[in-house]
Amino acid sequence: MMADALNRRIRLFDALRGFALVNMIAYHGVYDWVSVFGRPAGWFVQTDYARGWQQAICWTFLLVAGAVFPYGRRPLRRAALVFGCGMLLTAVTLLVMPSEQILFGVLHLIGASILITALLRRILEKLPSLPAAAGCFALFLLLRGVPRGTVDFGAFCATLPRGLYRSPALFFLGFPGPGFYSADYFPILPWLFLFWTGMFFWRFLRPRAEEWLRGKRICPLLEWLGRHSLIVYLLHQPVLLAVVFLLTRLADWGAA
Repeated sequence: MMADALNRRIRLFDALRGFALVNMIAYHGVYDWVSVFGRPAGWFVQTDYARGWQQAICWTFLLVAGAVFPYGRRPLRRAALVFGCGMLLTAVTLLVMPSEQILFGVLHLIGASILITALLRRILEKLPSLPAAAGCFALFLLLRGVPRGTVDFGAFCATLPRGLYRSPALFFLGFPGPGFYSADYFPILPWLFLFWTGMFFWRFLRPRAEEWLRGKRICPLLEWLGRHSLIVYLLHQPVLLAVVFLLTRLADWGAA
């Protein structure tokens, strides 16, 4: 039964999730080295490479999460599980590492996106796939500055009303209030539209590509990681912190 289910999976999605996880673990390893333990890595803090790396990881997670949304049989339960894991990270970071608190990160966003999409499913299903994918991606690009108080695209730029950013309760939408900080921050605006981009674009490709991709092996290790992405996501940072701590001790011992 399990073998049959695996043979019917679109393993490409598992592999892409696994690849994003490997990149995320590597990124967080360097982040912990620099930001948590204060060790030097000039290329990480003085260039745009680190931000581009982080964004590529998150784009992959969200596009894949949107693409696989139609395959979920219990989206409300899935939304509650993923969002609940995000809240667990919030509680742990607030208690253990307040300087690295996560108030609305990738897991919160994916859980909220699944919930919103499930509630709007009947409306979204009526939209034509390719125009909807293009429109959602354009809205994502247009609204990327919302957490910073702007809407911009190319030469167009507009400042949003400051009143939207005075409440401490609207950060999840993309309107962080005074003093707001989250080490991992992916609010609904603009990121929901990237989730929908993945969903609509795969809906467009699905009739042409699904049967050809179904069951095709990509990379067993990446596929395994992708199938267990939630538990790997939750466990990777405690393990990394321990490993990076040991590396800092070894570095100090080597320099002595």
